[in-house]
Amino acid sequence: MEKATIKTKKKQEKIIPSSGKAYITAGFNNTIITLTDSDGNALYSSSAGAVGFKGSRKSTPYAATKATEIIAQKASEKGLREISVFVKGPGLGRIPAIKALKTGGLNVISITDCTPIPHNGCRPRKKRRV
Repeated sequence: MEKATIKTKKKQEKIIPSSGKAYITAGFNNTIITLTDSDGNALYSSSAGAVGFKGSRKSTPYAATKATEIIAQKASEKGLREISVFVKGPGLGRIPAIKALKTGGLNVISITDCTPIPHNGCRPRKKRRV
């Protein structure tokens, strides 16, 4: 009896372009950062919780800074230089995350706020009858 051999494919290293996009989702409980290429394919992703912060410390500006610095250093080492930033959400980690992208070695080209705004809000409660 012959043993079956399993062929494994060699993992190809991603070719990272020099420019890309950064999506920062700053919620009240966490800050999530995703770096993509110019087409929108995700290259790197991190969050304050993934870095090691737990509970109420995830929502702090310091946690957002640490998560962004780590991901920016990885990307700049691989060759990412310029980045367009898209910020979404009302959290405390919005501005510190953008600053951390600059300190991590990336050149910020533009900053766009993509926070969804309700045009009329949700339906109000029924009128109180006394």
